[in-house]
Amino acid sequence: MADEHKNIIWLTQDAYDKLSSELEFLKGEGRQKVSTKIAQARDEGDLSENGGYHAAREEQGQQEARIRQLEVMLRDAQIGEAPATSSTVEPGMKVTICYDGDPDDTDTFLLGSRELLGLTDTNELEIYSPQSPLGSAILGKGKGDTATYEGPNGHEFEVKILEIKAFPTA
Repeated sequence: MADEHKNIIWLTQDAYDKLSSELEFLKGEGRQKVSTKIAQARDEGDLSENGGYHAAREEQGQQEARIRQLEVMLRDAQIGEAPATSSTVEPGMKVTICYDGDPDDTDTFLLGSRELLGLTDTNELEIYSPQSPLGSAILGKGKGDTATYEGPNGHEFEVKILEIKAFPTA
């Protein structure tokens, strides 16, 4: 079950609309603005020592990378509300875990796309993607299950799933 959800990018309709608008802007007006900057810098002369030209080309590269990222994300997105109920961890669920069996060391987060950051419902909630080490470890697990994942420092961490709720909750 975990494998079928691992590559899902879960987005609310608001997040999908926000990202679609960003993509539309970048492909239209955003590209035009960067092209204008490059043309203006090119008109200044020697490109080898033209900082404005190199900065505009760098901006263009970053913008094109973001366009590709958004296209893939929107193509692969599962849009809508989180599952109403689930006995297992899956994208769109609010999950509470404790670390190393310590019930006082808990963390509650949304398993979903980091693109949800900044939306009103997520302001006080961390977001972990299903592809992250923690997200991947708990995907498909149920309440009371434990999972182990490798942290950025190379150490293994064990977590126990305390609660699984639909997001957003009332």
